[in-house]
Amino acid sequence: DRSPTLQAYLKALEPLLPPEEINHTRRMVQEFGMPGGLGAKLQMGLERRARSTKNWIAPWWVQWAYLDSRQPLPVHSNPAISLPRRDYNGWRSQLLFASKLIAAVLDFKAKINTGQLPVDDLRGKPLCMELYPLLFSSCRIPGPKHDYVAHYGRSRRSPTHITVVRNYQFFQLEVYNSDGSRMTESQIHSQLLRIRSQSWKTDKEPMGILTSEHRHTWGQAYNRLLKDKLNKESVRLIETGLFSLCLDSPVMRISDEKYAHTHAAQILHGGGTFSNSGNRWFDKTLQFVVGEDGSWGLLYEQATAEGPPIATLLDHILDYCEKPDPKRAPLVPLPMPKKLYFHIDREIKWDIEHAKQNLDILINDLDVNVFNFKRFGKELPKQHKLSPHSFIQVALQLAYYRVHNEACAACDIISQRMFRGGRTEYIRSPTNQTLKFILAFDDPSVSREAKLQLFREAVDTYAALTKQALKGHGIDSHLLGLKLQAIEEGLSVPKIFMDTAYGLATHWKLRTGQVPANTDSVMCFGPLVPDGYAVCYNPQADHVHFSITAFNCCEETHAETLAVTLKDTLCQLQELLQPTV
Repeated sequence: DRSPTLQAYLKALEPLLPPEEINHTRRMVQEFGMPGGLGAKLQMGLERRARSTKNWIAPWWVQWAYLDSRQPLPVHSNPAISLPRRDYNGWRSQLLFASKLIAAVLDFKAKINTGQLPVDDLRGKPLCMELYPLLFSSCRIPGPKHDYVAHYGRSRRSPTHITVVRNYQFFQLEVYNSDGSRMTESQIHSQLLRIRSQSWKTDKEPMGILTSEHRHTWGQAYNRLLKDKLNKESVRLIETGLFSLCLDSPVMRISDEKYAHTHAAQILHGGGTFSNSGNRWFDKTLQFVVGEDGSWGLLYEQATAEGPPIATLLDHILDYCEKPDPKRAPLVPLPMPKKLYFHIDREIKWDIEHAKQNLDILINDLDVNVFNFKRFGKELPKQHKLSPHSFIQVALQLAYYRVHNEACAACDIISQRMFRGGRTEYIRSPTNQTLKFILAFDDPSVSREAKLQLFREAVDTYAALTKQALKGHGIDSHLLGLKLQAIEEGLSVPKIFMDTAYGLATHWKLRTGQVPANTDSVMCFGPLVPDGYAVCYNPQADHVHFSITAFNCCEETHAETLAVTLKDTLCQLQELLQPTV
């Protein structure tokens, strides 16, 4: 039904706009939503679409939110997850851990294939599991106007290899024996040793850097690259591989407090063209990164993958890594892993040089701040009957306000897998209740009791919005549906989407994401807008991991300033709930 969506949309604009602008927008929305008006007509079209499709919005959402975007995938789109450092150092242990990691992922894939993976649930309701098989042997393909995703895992002869990258050189590594059984850890390990001996540092061109370009530029270079038969074959093997494994070279040793920032950045973009950025193929759905110093993590492409299934995969990997390797390796000679070669002509060499320059500019522009907040975790809000997720969202708005003296449009990404084929939806903030609380919090004339009451209302309102969105009553996918339905019917874009208010309220200066992981992992991605931040958080029982990113080119935003203010704000909110005096 469109009217609750339109009401909720107006409500979401109130904290961000002056009253006269709101009134202007309200008139437009009322006209759009009139019985028998344009909104009603488009709504009927959407309902027709819903009757004939598995999910009326998911393909549109993926197209609009991801595939139509022309921005580079590293930093702007692909989320990175860095995990606690493993207790090892040196290349020998790196390869041992990498073989265990590969075996763990293959074990997870076997569980999906045989239907042994327990169905995910949310508050007791089952979630759609269709995403899991798509994680493997899939890759995003660049196009001139928009990208598409190729899924190779569905074919009769689905791929049986992974791609291993070291020193910018790509290898096809078969991970199944000829009888279809999975290779054991020791078999995989002996193959990784062979790959290592075949990939000494040479002056190889970093082909992977091409995938870090603006999508239109990469699309043109991709077509040039694929004109050559050898190149086409090599690129196809990377795209069809089950997943990629990047064996990174050592990174400069730095102080422990800087380690977290650098480690997150290494996974996110490879640290630059002089570091490990050439070991990535950013279009690949799943890439695991293993360093020589015990650092590791993964990078995923959002058009196919999303947070919760990735967290399930990581939990499986960590459990698997606790177990000793069960199987002895069968004594069969294994074929040499195949090195992928490229013909590089003058034009492609120029494309690579260009991509290197652009990626280094992007990397130098990104400010990353990762910290572990140790004063409390999700237990504290729970003791006070507050949702931890909503507690942090309100705290973020308060911290932003304290740094910038204004509230800002924020979006939080939430799953829609309660529906078949469902993907994600946004929750908008701040709410009127949050704004009221923020304005009262630093006002000495307001009593502690009144502040506490306003805080509860702000957190509970956000929790209610989350609940609505989980039931499929979010507003952003519905608004997008109405807009795209108009375009589909050959009509001009409705006025409400051309209104300045719509643009202002979707200029998300705060992009947030919660990692629903049982482990101390840190997720990290770049801001959605040049003058914004991205904040990811992973609340554990007695601590919370945060990562904050901002762009250096914006004078007003500093990741560290927001980080310090956020720590301070969280401590004051604890004081508000549990006064020590």
